[in-house]
Amino acid sequence: MKLILLGPPGAGKGTQAKLIVDKHSIPQLSTGDMLREAVKFGSKIGKRAKAVMDAGKLVSDDIVIGIVSDRVDMENCKNGFILDGFPRTLQQADALEAMFEEKDMALDAVIELEVDDDALVERVAGRFTCGTCGEGYHDKFKLPVTPNKCDKCGENNFARRADDNEETMRSRLRAYYKETAPLVGYYYAKGFLRGVDGMGTIAKIAADVDNILKSA
Repeated sequence: MKLILLGPPGAGKGTQAKLIVDKHSIPQLSTGDMLREAVKFGSKIGKRAKAVMDAGKLVSDDIVIGIVSDRVDMENCKNGFILDGFPRTLQQADALEAMFEEKDMALDAVIELEVDDDALVERVAGRFTCGTCGEGYHDKFKLPVTPNKCDKCGENNFARRADDNEETMRSRLRAYYKETAPLVGYYYAKGFLRGVDGMGTIAKIAADVDNILKSA
C-alpha cells in the first residue's frame, strides 16, 4: 500500500497518517525525518544533503528524491508507506513517478483531505496544547473542563505554536495553493486521486479513508 496524503496545512494529514500507520503497520515517511536520518547515518546522498544544509542552502529536488529512493528500499517499506510532505510541486511529482517506474512500483492512492479555508483558519488559530502531556485543546471546540487545568494530567502549562494564528495560516494557505494544490489535478488526471471531506470528525474522516484503502 503506497499512499500520498494531500491537503493544506492544518487539514489533519498528520492525524490520519498516524491512524493508517497504527492500523496497517506501514511507515509514515516525512521529508524532514528522512533528511535527518540520511545525514545522521552518513549515506552518500546524506553527505550531499549535509554539505548543502551546512552551506545554508535549500536541498535540491534531486537530493530529496535520492533520499526518498533510498528510504523506500528499506525493509519496513516492503509492504508500503505513506509519503508525508512529498511531493510538494509538480516537478517533484514527475521525479517521484520516474523513481517509481525505475523501481517497478506504483501508487495505490492519493487521498486529498478537502477543507473549507475559513473553517480551517478558525480550527488552527484556536488550538493550544498542554505543555506537560501534549493533550490538545481549542478556544471554541474543546476547552478544558476546569479552566486553566489540563483534563488529562491536571497541570496548568498550556502553550500555543507561534505560527498558529490567522495571518500565518492564511500565508501558508496561499503558499499551498500556489505550489502544492496543482498536484490535485495532476493525480486526478492519472486516476489516483480520492477526495475525503476533511471537516468532519477524526473518526468519520478515518472511516472514509479506510473505505478508500479497502478499494485501492
